[in-house]
Amino acid sequence: MIGEVEPLKDLQDPTKRPQVIARLLVEYPERMLAKDSAFYRLRVRPERPDDPHEYDSPPIDLAGGGRLDSPGFPVMYGSQDIDICIHECRATAEDDIYVATLKPQRDARLLDLTHVLKEEVTEFESLDMAIHMLFLAGSHSYEICRAISAAAKDAGFDGIIYPSFFSLIRTGGHPFETAYGLSLRHFHPKSEQYARAFTIPNFALFGRPLENLLVRVECINRLVLTQIGYKGHFGPVTY
Repeated sequence: MIGEVEPLKDLQDPTKRPQVIARLLVEYPERMLAKDSAFYRLRVRPERPDDPHEYDSPPIDLAGGGRLDSPGFPVMYGSQDIDICIHECRATAEDDIYVATLKPQRDARLLDLTHVLKEEVTEFESLDMAIHMLFLAGSHSYEICRAISAAAKDAGFDGIIYPSFFSLIRTGGHPFETAYGLSLRHFHPKSEQYARAFTIPNFALFGRPLENLLVRVECINRLVLTQIGYKGHFGPVTY
């Protein structure tokens, strides 16, 4: 099966992007991040590691360098998976690493982009496949991701749950697995469980959640890396 994912093509077209994002806001579910449910935010070499405010979103004038934040629109990134936090921050064994355990002070409304959509279409017309591919893409996809983030904020969400770029490295999965040319993500007998087994969810909370009292710092700990493991295989130098 050879072709292109039409919703993904439309997301790359600035004139068609708003229509796809409007669909996304309707078709993906809302999930509540319940009050007092814990997640982690990791910092490398913060100036004042014992100051809770070091674990808020970056100042507004520094926003715009990540996947979902834009200039003037800061975002707090976090996860319930410590290993993913380490990967996302590109931390190394030489770094001074600190982790804040955060908890919402009220239920937070999040748009869940890790949800597996049930669709009566092929992969070529699949919004689910488009979003799956979008968050496995590198920095060239950030413009689209930021537009989705801004639209979710305008729609009244407190943040987004999205698949980590490092999900497959963390879980050992393979991208876009197929059987007889059909995506296992869609046609596996237990497609939702299959997809979730290879997806690590991250949290992106809009604005400055600590300053705005959406979340609180429960505790802060220094993280010392004592063991790191890699698994891989050789590939061709040229194609």
